[in-house]
Parts: sequence; structure tokens; C-alpha cells
Amino acid sequence: MEITTLGGGCFWCLEAVFIRLTGVDTVQSGYTGGSVLHPTYNQVCTGTTGHAEVVQITFDPALISFKEILEVFFHLHDPTTLNRQGADMGTQYRSAIFYHTEIQKEIAHQVIQETNAAGIWVNPIVTEITPLDQFYPAEEYHQRYYDRNPGQGYCRAVIGPKIKKLQEQFHERLKT
Repeated sequence: MEITTLGGGCFWCLEAVFIRLTGVDTVQSGYTGGSVLHPTYNQVCTGTTGHAEVVQITFDPALISFKEILEVFFHLHDPTTLNRQGADMGTQYRSAIFYHTEIQKEIAHQVIQETNAAGIWVNPIVTEITPLDQFYPAEEYHQRYYDRNPGQGYCRAVIGPKIKKLQEQFHERLKT
């Protein structure tokens, strides 16, 4: 198994997407990239801790590669907006890859270059690529949030369309 840590706006959105992919074993919402030890959601939401909302993904590279995970990542959030995803604004919502190995770092740079060249986005990708320092799991009520609250307004308006896009663009990579 391999682990990667990604930030692309609200962690509820990323968790709901990645848990549906074949080869992904677990997805845990949490925080990284900041200066406060053991931050809480309320602290991170202020935008003053330096942390990003992230998901830590454990996956089987024999079933899904790190590159394939990044391809999904770059299609299902807007990596061209600095510190923002839709209405969510602040450094805690930044697009970021917190790599665990030098190979992940190299692949991340390669996929960004390929994605920019493919013209998927009009503007260039601004995703930060940073080594993972410390990952802090989010509070339990954030884990599997979409699956436990599919009727909640944010889930229907923001996460639901991402899952639909996942199903349309990456249906061959979905768990059955």
C-alpha cells in the first residue's frame, strides 16, 4: 500500500470522490501544512494556522497508480485558483500535493506539466507541491461526511456534482 495526501478545497469533497475509486483502501480527512500542533476544525477555519484541509489516501498501486490518482484530482477540483475552491476561500482550501516520497514529487510535477499542456484548464495550475510534515486527522464527524449526510445542502449542491463528474469521466476506475 502507498499513501498520499492531497488538498483541493473542502476535504468532504475529496473524501467522497476518492473513496469510490478502485484500489483506494481508505481516505481520511485531516489537516496539514500549518504551524499549530493538533489543530481543530474551528482553528483551521480561521485561516490563521497555515493548515490546509486535506485527505490522506491509502491505495494499492497495483490497482491504481499515484499518477491516476492525480489525474482524477486535477479533473475534479479547480487547481488554477489560489487559496480558493468555489465559494470556499482561504489558505485552508488551497490546492496542494503533500508528497510522501521523492517519486511522488517527480510524478506530481510531471502530471501538472501534462495537465497544463492538455489545456484542461484555461489558466495555469497553481497547486503547491510540498513534502508532508505532519498529518492531523480531522474530528470524527468529518469522516465519511458525504456518505452520512447526502441530503445536507452542501453535499447536494457541491459534492453531488463532483461525484456525478467522477462517474461520467472516470467510470472505468470506480468500485463496483
